[in-house]
Amino acid sequence: MDVQQISVFLENKAGRIAGVAAVLKDSGINIRALTVAESENYGVLRMIVNRPDDALSVLKGAGFTVKKNPVLAVEVDDSEGILYDIMSRCDTAGINVEYMYSFVEQSSRKAILFMRFDDTDAAAKAFADGGHRLLSGDEVCRI
Repeated sequence: MDVQQISVFLENKAGRIAGVAAVLKDSGINIRALTVAESENYGVLRMIVNRPDDALSVLKGAGFTVKKNPVLAVEVDDSEGILYDIMSRCDTAGINVEYMYSFVEQSSRKAILFMRFDDTDAAAKAFADGGHRLLSGDEVCRI
């Protein structure tokens, strides 16, 4: 349950995501999954990378506003209805999902949901009780 996400706060301007990508590329950091949430004036680029501590350091050094925070990586079957199953489990446990994004691992026919909750410990327990495997930070970095 030690999966770390990198969030970069960016002005909503052309070239800003490319700037982040360039810093990571130049540092040999691989992006494994990402999502972008935007508004009129700013956006948040959320990423799972192979070396989160290094990413935090190099992005801060390059002048970006960046934060590292924990997320759960829940391995699920890549099948119809799985999102309903997961969201029903959260609803039953009274857990609020703040946001999520996914990555499909074709070699194993599994999907990985990266999820942020208002109560991470309760969410981890709910998924473990339901038989869902939570990936560690090391496992995610090796994907």
